[in-house]
Amino acid sequence: MNKIAASELILNPDGSIYHLNLKPENIAHNIIFVGDQNRVPKITQHFDSIEFETQKREFRTITGTYKGTRMSVISTGIGPDNIDIVINELDALVNIDLEKRTVKKEHVQLNIVRIGTSGSLQKDIPVDSFVLAKYGLGFDGMLHSYACEHVLEADFEDAFIKHTNWSSRKARPYIVKNSETLEEKLASDKVFIGVTATAVGFYGPQGRILRLPIQDPKLNSKIDNFEYNGVRITNLEMETSAIYGLAKLLGHNACSMNAIIANRANGTFSKDPYKPIDELILYTLNKLCL
Repeated sequence: MNKIAASELILNPDGSIYHLNLKPENIAHNIIFVGDQNRVPKITQHFDSIEFETQKREFRTITGTYKGTRMSVISTGIGPDNIDIVINELDALVNIDLEKRTVKKEHVQLNIVRIGTSGSLQKDIPVDSFVLAKYGLGFDGMLHSYACEHVLEADFEDAFIKHTNWSSRKARPYIVKNSETLEEKLASDKVFIGVTATAVGFYGPQGRILRLPIQDPKLNSKIDNFEYNGVRITNLEMETSAIYGLAKLLGHNACSMNAIIANRANGTFSKDPYKPIDELILYTLNKLCL
């Protein structure tokens, strides 16, 4: 069995994985992702017990138990490049023998749920509501660095590219489906279901104009009115497609839950953006325990 070189699988002097500063025993198999490191304790304050906590850079982890279910909450920071770090290192913790530097024979599957904030692209999805992503639509191009064609929805992608007249100078949009197992756990009549689009930045890549003109000023309106097999693009953020793509490639379950704090279609913003986030946290925790 081939050993993975030290330059590829990078460990800290204490044997923990390089960026996350974690050892295998430090994480649960049920994992919640948040972007903001300060949101980690806002989730784990509901835990019955805490067993472990660490932080390195923006990557903060707290592991504990909620209603008898062991969970880890990890902050990823912003963007698909950080997701590339976090998911690859989490997978290494459970599926690579860090001492021998070899892939384990038995695969361990993680359940990964993102709890995030997002802006709705549809007028009928109001602020303070919840959105579950059936698909992640990536504008970031990150997943194309991997052999990924077998997990992509190629016909869906082609329809989107044609509809938006997507610029060939940008990365090809990619689409990956969520984990049906997690969707069944997390869905209810309180949750809108659709496609979550993932941008590579916050301003121009999401159609915001401050002092710089953007490549396609009509892109957001094209995204708004795109539909494929009855599924619409519901919201826009910066992590979901990368989570779905890497999770599927590595054999993990992933689902993204978003609290809608802004509606880009009608220009509204939540009067109390912390309230829907707190509500989504408790909703998700309780659903994961069922």
